[in-house]
Amino acid sequence: MVSSQWIQFNIEASPQKTEQIENAVLDAGAVSVTLQDAADQPILEPGVGETPLWDSCILTALFPASIDTSTTEQQIQANLSFSLCSSWQLVENKDWSQEWKKHFKPVACSDCRLWICPSWIEAPQPDAVNLRLDPGLAFGTGSHPTTMLCLNWLEKQTLQGKTLIDFGCGSGILGIAALLLGAEKVWAIDNDPQALLASRDNAQRNGIEDERLITLLPEEIPSEAKADIMVANILAKPLIDLAPQISKLTLNNGQLCLSGILSHQVDQVSAAYIEKFIFADSVIEDNWAQLAATKT
Repeated sequence: MVSSQWIQFNIEASPQKTEQIENAVLDAGAVSVTLQDAADQPILEPGVGETPLWDSCILTALFPASIDTSTTEQQIQANLSFSLCSSWQLVENKDWSQEWKKHFKPVACSDCRLWICPSWIEAPQPDAVNLRLDPGLAFGTGSHPTTMLCLNWLEKQTLQGKTLIDFGCGSGILGIAALLLGAEKVWAIDNDPQALLASRDNAQRNGIEDERLITLLPEEIPSEAKADIMVANILAKPLIDLAPQISKLTLNNGQLCLSGILSHQVDQVSAAYIEKFIFADSVIEDNWAQLAATKT
């Protein structure tokens, strides 16, 4: 029999009850609490200031396996005014610091010229352009449709000698890909300092010098930062709000690539840029859209 150091208490809950349940399980000694969707209901773009939950949630509380589950459950229930639909489950012993890495595999872009390879996995095609990426637990590895749409677009551009701005750089994947494909310089911009740190780490992992990929907070953008190619993989609302700034940072005849947009938001986003850009047809994948345009 495999021993376990941990046991988890799984509780079905409506969003209105999750805070009460969370307080009750923490009072009973839970070392962590997580929430997940119980009905495959996506939350794609919350409003400003909103922290929405799914209509049906699973709250999971983690306890040491040595607890008396019956006594603990009674203590939790005593602090609530409603009955719980719940179950206990032993958690298999694993090295959780490494377990998450199993979910990430090398990803090829459209023509297999560019591969995104997690840093701990050998590149499937050593002769290809291989971007080595260590996303940590905060940023993705390029498999999301919005990122792949941008990477596929970048593969088709003439990047030699060009300067690129990656607005909302995350792990730095788009800017680093552009440099590996021939771009001369990238300004990587994000309002999250952890994203800038991840971008610098990933740039070093790919042998890219600091002067070729420059990381900045939005308020630090210098006057000389102008883009032959502008990419912004964010969400519709910030793309609309940032349209004046993104337009100003893009040189005349420069190329624009926008993503993070749901297919029904294409017209709304393109309308924010239409005075200064001529758009090509949008590209749709899994209900996500990528927009490409040329500045006039």
